[in-house]
Amino acid sequence: MKEIVSVAVVGAGAIGASIAVRLKDAGKQVIISANGERKDRYLKQGFVVNGQQHFLPVRDQQEAAPVDLIIVAVKNYSLEEAIEEMRPYINANTIILSLLNGIDAVPRLRKEFGEDRVPYAMILGIDALREENRVQYLAKGKIFCGFEKEKAQKNAPKLALLEEFFSTSDITFVVPEDIVKEIWFKFMINVGLNQWSALIRSPYRLFQNSLHGQELLRQTMMEVIALSSHFDGNLDKTDIDRAIAVLQTLAPEGKTSMLQDVEARRQTEVDAFAGAMMRLAKAIGLDVPINAILYEAIRAIEDSYKSQ
Repeated sequence: MKEIVSVAVVGAGAIGASIAVRLKDAGKQVIISANGERKDRYLKQGFVVNGQQHFLPVRDQQEAAPVDLIIVAVKNYSLEEAIEEMRPYINANTIILSLLNGIDAVPRLRKEFGEDRVPYAMILGIDALREENRVQYLAKGKIFCGFEKEKAQKNAPKLALLEEFFSTSDITFVVPEDIVKEIWFKFMINVGLNQWSALIRSPYRLFQNSLHGQELLRQTMMEVIALSSHFDGNLDKTDIDRAIAVLQTLAPEGKTSMLQDVEARRQTEVDAFAGAMMRLAKAIGLDVPINAILYEAIRAIEDSYKSQ
């Protein structure tokens, strides 16, 4: 493949819709993948991003054809469904870029579609909010992408294609020196900020301004740091200050995706955050008591949907 031309976005939530629209505005050949009712709704309502109405091509599995790049932006609990949905879009050269939160998605996608097809990737620093078909954001964020050091040389051509593709859009694309550490860095932010914001029901402003709120984040992030050293994440205490610095760049009234889910009475990604922490910690005999409490508390919030 000489260049990336065609793109399918699987998952048109806050991140997926905002990325798709920005690619469309850059003149890219991008389609939204959706089936059934979602397809009908996207075609009828389109997407309103930062106040502007956008209609994008929408294809279902029967209409799907292979593309050069698949951007996956579903929730973790929808990954298995997304894997089936994306199959018709894949040929021998298709690259899969996963923007899912957490640390489980890339290994699962690699198991299904091959290790060299799926780099590690994340989007960091975007503060997108979604309500129905409306998405609003101030901070655009950056996509970080790369392969582990032992795979980097072999897969350098794929990263070069991705860098060239995003260079002609307004989406900042960064290839860090250690992508595994950066993935764990975002995981640390999600485990701390997303979960406490959902539990306390507060936007970024509280954690930007409250020393008590920041202490909750610090104590929770320390559990991630302790775990990361066993899985090549290699975070340290200085990364907490870096995470707080990222937090300060976000719109004060913005909300984490988990808080948005709780307010909308939707299923959360707690299993990909506290749940993953507990599973990995148990495997190596490590205790993560704060995450154990967060897991039960957020599951209890989900249970409350059924009792009201």
